[in-house]
Amino acid sequence: MRLRRLVQIPVLALAQQPEATIRVDVDVVSLFCAVRDKKGAFLTKLEKPDFTIFEDGKQQEIRYFARETDLPLTIGLLVDVSKSQENLIDAERQAASQFFTRVLRDKDMAFLISFGSEAELLQDLTNSPGLLRKGLDDLRLNTSFSGIHPGPVPTSAPPRGTILFDAVYLAANEKLKREVGRKVIVVITDGVDQGSRVRLEGAIEAAQKSDAIIYSIYYVDPRFYGFYGGGGDSSLKKLSEQTGGRVFHVDRRNGLDWIFKEIQEEMRSQYAIGYTPVNPNKDGGFRRVEIRTPNKDWKVLARRGYYALKPNPR
Repeated sequence: MRLRRLVQIPVLALAQQPEATIRVDVDVVSLFCAVRDKKGAFLTKLEKPDFTIFEDGKQQEIRYFARETDLPLTIGLLVDVSKSQENLIDAERQAASQFFTRVLRDKDMAFLISFGSEAELLQDLTNSPGLLRKGLDDLRLNTSFSGIHPGPVPTSAPPRGTILFDAVYLAANEKLKREVGRKVIVVITDGVDQGSRVRLEGAIEAAQKSDAIIYSIYYVDPRFYGFYGGGGDSSLKKLSEQTGGRVFHVDRRNGLDWIFKEIQEEMRSQYAIGYTPVNPNKDGGFRRVEIRTPNKDWKVLARRGYYALKPNPR
């Protein structure tokens, strides 16, 4: 399975191919984290002694630390264009255009994917806000329920209405796992997933293996759902919290413009921390990581762990 200009995922594609993994040498584990105080303000002047790292409950020695990092930033913006988002696409387009203009620096790259019943790569990796704006202009409703192989014979495949989890998997596995530096997925959706071949856990795992942080923007059109809301933000919370990001809710107080500014500030307020694990085994298992600070009122935003995978054989 590869992400093309127009991506369609056959029903059995994910079951037939070997598990996609990021093969890295984890002699040094690199983490990016941000810290907020109890009022929500970012703490940007902390020092190495302010952090303690634990892997699977065992304390680790921090080998390097930086308050400001000039590492390149790669951003994947995923926009829900299913029927429930039809009235929101114009607002998403305008806010995202301003976000790309503000956030991208010389070393940074970004790409754009829309998803409904299918996932479409509207703009591949680029440093050009102009090309990204052009890609945003191509955002359009995608509501096909016909499936991959429509015909007179019914199938047992579920209808593909909003392939949220597939889109996250594709962004992480196809676009981000080979990139270096900081990697971020920003997804705008009402939280509904219908028809994905990848489960929520598979999407989270793909993001963790690509070292990507997920910021979820929960955006619901009340004209479509009435008083019942969207699909809820429970899946989005898991996607974001497990990878070191968080969920934002668009409402009357906090619009898309404000949320994009918050994401930008958070990405520019991260600390870079590295350590050599006490456990040297590269058995493919998931290692849980916890970053602690001396103040219980501070909140650390960082991924919850990593996969200790063997490097690719040469």
